[in-house]
Amino acid sequence: MYPHPVVHETPLTNPTTRLAPSPTGALHLGNARTFLINWALARSNNWRIVLRIEDLDTPRVKPGVIDSTIDTLRWLGLDWDDSPTIQSTRLEHHELAMRHLASHQCVYPCELTRSQIESAASAPHDSDHEPRFDPSLRPPSIPASFNDSGTNWRVLVDPDPITFHDTFAGPQSIDLDATLGDFVVWTKRATPSYQLAVVVDDHDQGVTHIVRGNDLLHSAARQIHLQRALGYTSTPTYTHLPLVRGPDGKRLAKRHGDTRIDHYRAQGTTPERIIGLIAHWSGLTPSRTPMSITEFRDGFLLDTLPPGDITFTPQDDHWLTTP
Repeated sequence: MYPHPVVHETPLTNPTTRLAPSPTGALHLGNARTFLINWALARSNNWRIVLRIEDLDTPRVKPGVIDSTIDTLRWLGLDWDDSPTIQSTRLEHHELAMRHLASHQCVYPCELTRSQIESAASAPHDSDHEPRFDPSLRPPSIPASFNDSGTNWRVLVDPDPITFHDTFAGPQSIDLDATLGDFVVWTKRATPSYQLAVVVDDHDQGVTHIVRGNDLLHSAARQIHLQRALGYTSTPTYTHLPLVRGPDGKRLAKRHGDTRIDHYRAQGTTPERIIGLIAHWSGLTPSRTPMSITEFRDGFLLDTLPPGDITFTPQDDHWLTTP
């Protein structure tokens, strides 16, 4: 299905990255580590930084969280080069992309339930537990126009694997057809999926470097697929970082205690102490030592970042809360 004429092409001038928190909850130590590394890479390499609040998961956005998120990032010492962008204000751009995909018969409406899709699945589920959408479930004809009528829309997936080089995780080859199949790009809530929204927003904001957690590594293949379907002529450079996990090996969450940055801030923990812990996790120091954000920026090297996920321990929590 590639290539197609672009929706519109934004000239790529300065290398650009983005900090893209989601206001579904307060920032925790795992988020802070990713954002801090992203910021340090940007400031060390003269990348422009844009801040985008990804608030499209509207049922879960809590009042005041957007302002709180921005305040917490500033408290840690992070900065950016433009006014914050609120993703939900860009729905017209996302819909324009959908109309482009529809005009080239790349997308189609789908009312099938999850159980119906699972019953036809012929391969293991994708890494985020989404059942594979078997090609046999496609409609007999693909429309050539988009109608937002309260129905999910899926994008056609090609059988060829998506290959790319991740600057930290290395060479990647992901077969979307075998593991996922046609995936949702527009939801029955009349909003774009995360995958479509970030592709359009990254393109429009000139994002050339994406730094995020390795739980989104598989999403890069979906996003590259959409970039090509939309006719975008450039693909961002991806850097997927190890995650911070609890002692049980699962991603950091409420079950591991209160790891919110605001929780530690309220107890009198300084930004330098949080940054010092992140620096220790990131290979800058052999032990936990308070560190300024400038020292972190000047000392951080992606080449020396430990390759495995980090475990947040009770000792880490004790160090943060004990002056």
